[in-house]
Amino acid sequence: MSKDYTPIANTMEFPPATPQPNVYPLSWVSQTRKLEEVYAAAQRENWDPAKLPWDSFDVSRYSWEEREAIAYWWTILSVFDASAPPVFAHALIKTYEVHEEDPVRRCFFSVTRDEQNHEQMCGLAITRLLEATSPLTYEPKTDLGRRLQKNAHWLYYNGGRYWDGYKKAVPKYSLAVLFSSFLMGEIAAATIFHQMAAGCSEPVFKEAFRNIGRDEGRHMAICMSVMERDYPHLAVEDKSVITKQIRAGYLFLSAVLFEPPPQFWDLPDDFIATQREAEAIARNAGFHIPDYEAKKENWRNAMLNLKGVLDRYGIPFPAIPEVGITGEEVRDVDMDEIIPVF
Repeated sequence: MSKDYTPIANTMEFPPATPQPNVYPLSWVSQTRKLEEVYAAAQRENWDPAKLPWDSFDVSRYSWEEREAIAYWWTILSVFDASAPPVFAHALIKTYEVHEEDPVRRCFFSVTRDEQNHEQMCGLAITRLLEATSPLTYEPKTDLGRRLQKNAHWLYYNGGRYWDGYKKAVPKYSLAVLFSSFLMGEIAAATIFHQMAAGCSEPVFKEAFRNIGRDEGRHMAICMSVMERDYPHLAVEDKSVITKQIRAGYLFLSAVLFEPPPQFWDLPDDFIATQREAEAIARNAGFHIPDYEAKKENWRNAMLNLKGVLDRYGIPFPAIPEVGITGEEVRDVDMDEIIPVF
């Protein structure tokens, strides 16, 4: 017992009310049946990246340029996925603090576990391809590899700027606002991973993409269930916040789902040309990365799907001119307080 604490148990029948929010609800209310179904699916579909058919993965059949190009794509993904476990763990804690119903808490636990799997998958792929434990410190073997490592350092630097903003933003916003950002990432991610699974010729990567795409689809179902529960009662002031978050999410997630825009990503002039060169080499080696036009179409469709969801609840959608979507002009996005996750 703390030296500053004075015992009260013998002075009253019941203790005073516990200050809120606190981190444990001590109740297991379950009101949203869909979330119970999604959690049950998460339990059935859990997978272990270490148990994929790695024995079939013969890295020597690729040239060093191809290995570095494919590892670079996993590095881009890991800039997002290596931050995802703590990001969702932070959100999981919030579901306990605000005493969310039990299946919401369990679903967020499952998302955190899934994201840990995805991060592990990035690491398993990169360490085998580069024969090193980090794309930032290994010794590049080709000129392209040296330029890609420079790109990786810039991606890492920019991704690091996001964490402080996320920590400040999560306590400020309701789960209803947070879920709009989560849904945005999940819609686009599910699409691209299913496409990569269909087009990839390497069995271990093909299976990984299929599993990750299935996970992202389940995450999307979680977000949709909570939004359907909460959005009919959304506060007016939250709607404008969501509009800004969608625009911020587009800028942030474009680095992995399209190409990084300068509004958030501070990158050297040769960054995109080097990245496109690597993507072409990886694509020719059987590692299916959608080309520029395909990525643009994916992003546009993901935005339109999200717009369809937000329209139902009268939430203005931001203009996304980069993919030809008109809407509300958002000029004052504070990129130091963004929520979007992958």
